[in-house]
Amino acid sequence: MADDQKRDLRIRSHVYDGMVKSPNRALMRATGMKDADFKKPIVGVISTWAENTPCNMHLRGFGEIAKKSVIDAGGWPVQFGTITVSDGISMGTPGMRYSLPSRDIIADSVETAIKGHNCDAFVAIGGCDKNMPGSMIAIANAEVPAIFVYGGTIAPGKLNGKDIDLVSVFEAVGKWNHHDMPAEEVRQIECNACPGPGGCGGMYTANTMASAIEALGMSLPGSASHPAATAVKKQDVAAAGQAVLNLLKKGIYPKDIMTREAFENAITVVMALGGSTNATLHLLAMAHAANVDLTLDDFNTFQKKVPHLADLKPSGKYVFQDLYKVGGVSAVMKYLLANGYLHGDCLTVTGKTLAENLAEVPSLKAGQKVIMPLDHPKRKDGPLIILHGNLAPEGAVAKVSGVKVRHHEGTAKVFNNEEDAIEAVLADKVVDGDVVVVRYVGPKGGPGMPEMLSLSGILVGKGQGETVALLTDGRFSGGTHGMVVGHIAPEAQDGGPIAYLKTGDKVIIDQDTRELTMNVSDEELAKRRQETTIPPLYSRGALGKYAHIVSSSAKGAVTDFWNRQD
Repeated sequence: MADDQKRDLRIRSHVYDGMVKSPNRALMRATGMKDADFKKPIVGVISTWAENTPCNMHLRGFGEIAKKSVIDAGGWPVQFGTITVSDGISMGTPGMRYSLPSRDIIADSVETAIKGHNCDAFVAIGGCDKNMPGSMIAIANAEVPAIFVYGGTIAPGKLNGKDIDLVSVFEAVGKWNHHDMPAEEVRQIECNACPGPGGCGGMYTANTMASAIEALGMSLPGSASHPAATAVKKQDVAAAGQAVLNLLKKGIYPKDIMTREAFENAITVVMALGGSTNATLHLLAMAHAANVDLTLDDFNTFQKKVPHLADLKPSGKYVFQDLYKVGGVSAVMKYLLANGYLHGDCLTVTGKTLAENLAEVPSLKAGQKVIMPLDHPKRKDGPLIILHGNLAPEGAVAKVSGVKVRHHEGTAKVFNNEEDAIEAVLADKVVDGDVVVVRYVGPKGGPGMPEMLSLSGILVGKGQGETVALLTDGRFSGGTHGMVVGHIAPEAQDGGPIAYLKTGDKVIIDQDTRELTMNVSDEELAKRRQETTIPPLYSRGALGKYAHIVSSSAKGAVTDFWNRQD
């Protein structure tokens, strides 16, 4: 330890040495730094704390825990904050258009803070859908040792002895509209669904990304599963401060961990756990930042060979806290590794390999029912399927966990925004067999690629989750289930075929052949192209900037998509 303390661990902050940098140090002294502190590595502590959402409202305290840990490990901590947007709160409102763009704003702001202040390493603490991949994109781009800490999952709500969560409320609205539930019962569900801090409690996007990041090797073993309001979650945060100094000492950088094999591990875990469709967008974007060659079609490779094992909401019975109680994500990974599904030699933020980490964690508890055995899976292949066809030449993403219908052919009912589609569903103008299509809501067209949980939740609540298909060039929440296909690319705003679909056209969805097609001839499509006027791109403020630079969803909806030379 003494030798480590004598070593100069600064990889960037040494730029403040020397007489010429006296003015710089004068300002830094005002923050509390003394002579000895200038020889310590500067470690950023970045949290996405915000008091407007349970996913993030507890993270400010976690930042303080991480700071103390960095000090104890011999570093100089500097805490920054960044924005966050709650998907659940913005859902179905104009604010939802800002959700996906917030991922890239977060990534850019974190990278700017770390590089702008010449930090030597950093700890990123996130708790919601977009701030987690946003932090990871920043970790890849900042090019200093770093570690991610998940703020933890929320505890399930309780009502009449049953577990409920946020998605229970969305679906209750559909039941109320279908006259299957009185307004007072909806209110009771609303008032009891979200009892405290933490990310939404099923296998939704926050918990999906926490699991993926642990499988990637960028967070500490077990930390994906630890609930928000627990002592063990605080221990995760404290351990991260120590771990990031260890990465500095060992000279381990994100590029050493975020390899192609590590991303394959992440996809495998997402498939086994039945993760969110948003995982495709975020893992593609993270791989892009890490200069790892990953494509949308790679997800189909793993979908074909990785079984769906987790009986987790939205399509299953249990919540994420139940998985924690039976061993957590690490125990699932241990099971997958033992059966040849993971690359055990991948390096992780502990400085050890994935296999070495998993050797130290307990196995899944005997007799547990949250994770199915490999010889009797919930589904023999993965639940996220990439579809192609004349309606989605670049691809589309279907989440088919719990969906019994393997082939659907129906009549399109086309809407240019979600609000009109919701109005039609609530007015019973959508009938069994229909294919509801919501377009001009992609990354450019939204702008911002809003999620459709309000619409999908109402359909499920009305009992139409498997009798009506829902297609969009926008996104779905990790809480969505039913016959849904999103991320259709090219999007309507980019002149994709979905722009020329008309109400009354026949649409075919087939999960076995992985096809998404419309019974419209090439000649008729060419004619419709000539007759259709694509609306101009939105051009004001943050959304206007986003619309003009964002890539296709098939490439992760990234905002720096060009030929990189590094």
